[in-house]
Amino acid sequence: MYFYIKALHIIFVVTWFAGLFYLPRLFIYNTEAGEKEPVERDILRRQFEIMMKRLWYGITWPSAILTLALGTTVMLLGDWDKILFKPEGRWFLFKWIFLLGLFAYHFSLHAIFKQEMKGVFRYSSNQLRIWNEVATVFLFAIVFLVVVKQSISLIWGLGGLICLVILLMLAIRIYRKLRENKS
Repeated sequence: MYFYIKALHIIFVVTWFAGLFYLPRLFIYNTEAGEKEPVERDILRRQFEIMMKRLWYGITWPSAILTLALGTTVMLLGDWDKILFKPEGRWFLFKWIFLLGLFAYHFSLHAIFKQEMKGVFRYSSNQLRIWNEVATVFLFAIVFLVVVKQSISLIWGLGGLICLVILLMLAIRIYRKLRENKS
């Protein structure tokens, strides 16, 4: 039974991340729709609103809840909770820290979602592009912790994350320059 629950946990992690990756893209498109003519803008924003609601409430939220419930079950059935504060469980403690950060990110997306549903656009498309990459950083950190466990050192792990952030920011900057040159 343990492996079935673990498999379901992984499946819902994937669907949760799908929502965390796609919703900010919809925020970007919805924000950029404001630059269109009023008729086109209104049509686009109505469509994006439908897409965001379905994604957020139909996929992302249920997946987040099921990920947490199934992950907690895997932890208890696998006795991972018993080594959490021991040296061999340090990776698992760090995973939980990143998981808390991921839920904070999830709630920040919920706040932006609520704002956009009310027609409030506080962030530029470039700011949203940067915010979109936060889920990528969490995904890398959590997957590496789960796969390599004790094999990774704190210094190399943090160094790798910092390099990833630099590469992501560089990619966003290059993309912005390409868009500006195209305009």
